[in-house]
Order: sequence, then C-alpha cells, then structure tokens
Amino acid sequence: MNPSLRNLLFFLLLVSHAQGAEASEKIPAYDRLFHRSSGWIGADADYSVSLGGNSIVWLFGDTFLGEIRDGRRVPSTMINNSIGIQHRLDPATARVDFFCSSSSNAKPQSLIAPKEAQRWFWPADGVMERERLLVFLSELERTSVPSAFGFRQIGTTLCMVANPLDVPTAWKFTLRKIPFTKLSTGENRIFGAAILKAAGFVYLYGLRECPSHDKSMILARVPDGHLENFHRWRFYTGKEWSRLSSRAADLCPDVANEYSVSWLPALHRYVLICTPNGLSGNIIARTAPNPWGPWSNAKIVYHCPEAPWGHGIFCYAAKAHPMLSTAPNELIVTYAANATNPETLLSDARLYWPRFVRVKF
Repeated sequence: MNPSLRNLLFFLLLVSHAQGAEASEKIPAYDRLFHRSSGWIGADADYSVSLGGNSIVWLFGDTFLGEIRDGRRVPSTMINNSIGIQHRLDPATARVDFFCSSSSNAKPQSLIAPKEAQRWFWPADGVMERERLLVFLSELERTSVPSAFGFRQIGTTLCMVANPLDVPTAWKFTLRKIPFTKLSTGENRIFGAAILKAAGFVYLYGLRECPSHDKSMILARVPDGHLENFHRWRFYTGKEWSRLSSRAADLCPDVANEYSVSWLPALHRYVLICTPNGLSGNIIARTAPNPWGPWSNAKIVYHCPEAPWGHGIFCYAAKAHPMLSTAPNELIVTYAANATNPETLLSDARLYWPRFVRVKF
C-alpha cells in the first residue's frame, strides 16, 4: 500500500475513534405508531414510564386534537397535556391509546390542571413507586410577551397517581407543591427534568439556570419508595449529599429542561441524552460511571433534519426511552420539531410528532 495512503487511513481511523463510534438511524415504524389523522394529532414533551410488563404510559405536553386533511391540522384544538398508553413494545404489533379530559359540554381539556384557570401543567419525568405513578409537573402562566415563548414557570408540583393501571380518565391523583423549586431573576433551580432508579435510590435530575451561564445539571436523590417525603431528599454538592438544595452543585453544562439519564449495559456507564441548552438541531450524549458523574465531554449523536425546513422551525426535548431498547448497546431516543409561528404547525402536519431515533454506542 502507498505509504501516504496508509498514513491517511491511519489518521482517519484515529479521528473516528476520537469522535466515538455512535451510529444513529430513524425508526419509521415507531413514527407511524404515533401518527394519527383524527383525534390526537400531535404533541411534545414525550416522556415515558414503564408500567410493568409490556405497557408504557406516555406523558405529553401541549397536544393537538382534531383532524389532518391534505397535510394540515383542520380543525384543531390545543390542550396543555394528554396521556398515551402503549400496549406491547414491538412497533409492528403495538397499539397506543390516547386520553384527555373533557368539560361538561364535551370540550376537550387537559387531563391534569391547576385550580387557577389561567395556569396550566406541562409534564416532566415520572417514575413508578410502590404501585403508584409519580409525575413531576411544571406549572406555568402566560406573560405579556407576544411570541411562542410568552410564558413563565411559576412552580413545580408532584402528581401522585394511586391507580395508574386504570384508564387515565379514571385516575385518582393528589398534587403536592415541591418546596425546592427556585424561580427568580437571579437563578432558576428546578428538579424533575429526568429521573433514574439505581441501587435503592431514586435520582432526581434538574437544572440550574442563571444569567451568567447556560443551563447546568443539578441532582437530588431519595430512598426508593419515599419520593414524596421531601425531608428525605438530599442534594449532591460535588463531594457529598446535603439536606440543603442551595448546595446542589453544577455537574455538567448545556442540559435542557427535558432530558434523560439511563444505564447502558454495553458501556457499563450512565448515558445523558439531551438537546443542548434546550433548543438545537443536534442531540448530544455524555457518559458517566456513576449517576452523579463525572460526566464526559458531549458528543453529537444525531442531527435533526427538520431544523433547515424553514424559518422559525426548531428542535428540542431529546430524551431516551430505555424500556424500548432491543440491544444492550442502544438507546431509543425521541425529540420534537416545532415552529415559532403557530400557523406553521397547523399548515405543516409533518411537525409536532414524537420523532424516534435509534442510537447505537
């Protein structure tokens, strides 16, 4: 072999190892499973929690209800959250049933709503604990800013569902404010962006956001079975676990309000999946030997093809769903594609569905 060619191949091999050997591919079968032409016709957030066996509860944020005709959503109603129940894991044989609430005049409504009429809940991550489903909810309200981002978070609530195996419209749940949320002009501190069970603990991932830097990971944990006992929460300082949420350390940068942390058997490491800083055409991964880190440098594992479709289109909400994985070296990841102009979501029904990607490590 020509020495120059050999050196070039050797150099390319080194580069490929330095950048990682991740391979990503779309999963059209899963995309089709969530596409509908009437009724539930798109949503974001796309958190999932295993109910045991082959059943999964999907937690959706803003949700369109209506019909799709000629690639448009017409007519349509948007509510702030809905639920999907998936039966069976193989997308070729699986079925997803969608649920929301309704008013006395049969108008669709969010399944879970605050008492204040002008506020709403968006779901964050959830976990099964002692046969109950516990879900973190972000409580929001409108601001005077006339844009797609004209809202602000005013609190975080823990929703405890006593009968999660029943039809969601029959769920019996209680709501409790989470006391560790901090929302101010100087600092936002929020938990529930991701949840992980490991070694007898429930790890509760969140984010710290300050004007001086981007969103960074923070972490709490609680003994399994005691998530609603707030006095048992402990916060990782970078060296130890403290009772004080204010001591929670920044563990890695560039996370989002929605992400995931999963154990990957093939790597014997935990894997963080997120959209860097919340809005990006890229999906990144980091790995760590422990739930708290130390976290590796970020690697881009997928480029979202929707971002160049047109002005104002953006991608976000990347997270993994390990219960869907079929191999020890892969994660099934979803993300959302949205638009700053609401009319675009109505006129282009390709947007605003769960997008499924298989990432192999």
